[in-house]
Amino acid sequence: MGIAATGLAAALLPVSASASTSAPGSARAAAAAGAPAAQLPAPTGPYGIGTVSARLVDRSRHDPWVPARPYRELMISVWYPAAPGSGDDRARAHYMAPGAATRWDAMSPHGVPKGALDFAATRTHAREGAPADARGGRRPVLVYAAGAGDPRTWGTSLVEEMASRGYVVVTVDHTYESPAVQFPDGSVKDFAPLMEAFEEARKNDAVPEFLKKTTDVRVADSTFLLDSLGSLPHGLSKIVDRRRVGMFGHSAGGIAAAETMYEDRRVRAGVNLDGTLEFNPDPIGTNLMPVARHGLDRPFLLMGSDRPTEPSWRAFLSHGTGWQRDLTLRGSRHQAYTDLSALLPQAGVDRGTVEENIGTIDPARAVAAQRAYVASFFDRWLRGKDDGLLDEPSKRYPEVEFTG
Repeated sequence: MGIAATGLAAALLPVSASASTSAPGSARAAAAAGAPAAQLPAPTGPYGIGTVSARLVDRSRHDPWVPARPYRELMISVWYPAAPGSGDDRARAHYMAPGAATRWDAMSPHGVPKGALDFAATRTHAREGAPADARGGRRPVLVYAAGAGDPRTWGTSLVEEMASRGYVVVTVDHTYESPAVQFPDGSVKDFAPLMEAFEEARKNDAVPEFLKKTTDVRVADSTFLLDSLGSLPHGLSKIVDRRRVGMFGHSAGGIAAAETMYEDRRVRAGVNLDGTLEFNPDPIGTNLMPVARHGLDRPFLLMGSDRPTEPSWRAFLSHGTGWQRDLTLRGSRHQAYTDLSALLPQAGVDRGTVEENIGTIDPARAVAAQRAYVASFFDRWLRGKDDGLLDEPSKRYPEVEFTG
């Protein structure tokens, strides 16, 4: 199959180890001179974009990572087609809240040297609080989940693309798993509780049990988010069609998309961007998740990086009865399915660092390919518009290999 998928535990290891990484070479000089704001690739759809953020509180359960807290709280952002005439550049939303950005930068995330980019000053293409475009009735809604140890903003270029094409997209931070979640009162909660649990599991040879708990938490968070679609901020529930719900994510977010879809039939279609489907630190084909053991009866898309075979994907595909595709992005590595493809080349690093984290694929092509195939998939299954891109290999995207 030529598929690559990184386990949740494998994703956490470099995160915890990278916090003290210093800025090398030209990136260190850039940090000393004052970090620049980065540029995200512009979305290509016909709609302008608005965005709002909100705190959600689930009072039906204690926090699974900090049990002394009698409720579970999450931060979400909603991205949506904006009404015409709401395109004031001064209102473009920041990429990250300041407190979250400071902690993310301190981790030197995924090869971005500390101080090389100003994540808080970086702007998205969405206007904060813009009025929603209410023309055309209710719109399909997508839930996006980031990878383990990554913030909800780490897939912004893909999220903005989907919003610009007419979708309402909800991104979620899984509190105490995301490296830094900033709440409206200014408080920032980091992932120390998760890392403590992970280290304890490693000592006790109980990593599969830890991974199962993490997946269970993400599914519970996702189910609560689906329950909350009728009360989205900014009046956005009025334009959301809760009968047309999709979910997609990277790494552990892709795992969450698959497992949530297996457990909650409200999710009609899903995409897994390079996430393994087993409770192991490395994919070896054992401790398969329920979704891999039983498959799905609804449409699902797998997109993987260019590494060795992913056995849990084989199991998933063999058990599924719904429409499914398995694609490989040639020359890519795990983080090619995140904003790192856009951000790392701007961080003053050498080509070797880019290839280590993104792969040999041209970063702009990685962005273009995932946008095209994810959009084609959801258009087909949530809007009834089939452009044929998923039927066979395309000369427009020679880096995309059909592997199943």
